[in-house]
Amino acid sequence: MKPHKTMATASARHILVASEQECEDLKTKIEGGASFADLAKEHSKCPSGSSGGDLGTFQQGQMVPEFDKVVFNDEVGKVHGPVKTDFGFHLIEITERS
Repeated sequence: MKPHKTMATASARHILVASEQECEDLKTKIEGGASFADLAKEHSKCPSGSSGGDLGTFQQGQMVPEFDKVVFNDEVGKVHGPVKTDFGFHLIEITERS
């Protein structure tokens, strides 16, 4: 039997907004103690906003490259961003990675 190569997986949540400034403002609020999930519900332009920005678990390569780069390389449990993609500007919180 060949050894089974496992793909890296991660869980994350995000907030998607139209401008870098709005992204920075929300990040400041989160760093000041505001709830990531509440801000996602209120501000995110992504359908995931209704579930607090939760994107569930996904494999490397399933998200756009700019998103993947952050999720699979940066610190877990910290809010990263603004991250610019074709969709807009994201704040990303990596909740788990394996």
